[in-house]
Amino acid sequence: MNRLIKQLSQRLDELREHGRSQQRGGDRIRARGADAKDKLTTADRVLAAVPYLRKLGTRDLIGQLCGVNGSTITRAVQQVQPLLAENGRTIPPSTARFRTPADVTAFITNNDSKKIRSAC
Repeated sequence: MNRLIKQLSQRLDELREHGRSQQRGGDRIRARGADAKDKLTTADRVLAAVPYLRKLGTRDLIGQLCGVNGSTITRAVQQVQPLLAENGRTIPPSTARFRTPADVTAFITNNDSKKIRSAC
């Protein structure tokens, strides 16, 4: 996972800055870091997008686990998914589905890997 994050981080940051530049209509007026802080770091965006793309839970559930709302997860997925495709990465769906944070906790504490089969 660290290798994937490293591969996507620089490109993701470049695309976000390019999009913001287009939205502003030009170069920055204020220095980098003077704006409001992002709710998710670049690594967090990748880490949030992967479980969503695996269909492990809804965007609202993943948002709860990350401490953000569902629309933040949607934006993260929209930013990360094209980069995954550019790098030839596909995220296969999982057979596990979680509806609440308690479901995730119960799964982690039970850790019965025989219940989940690979979708590949």
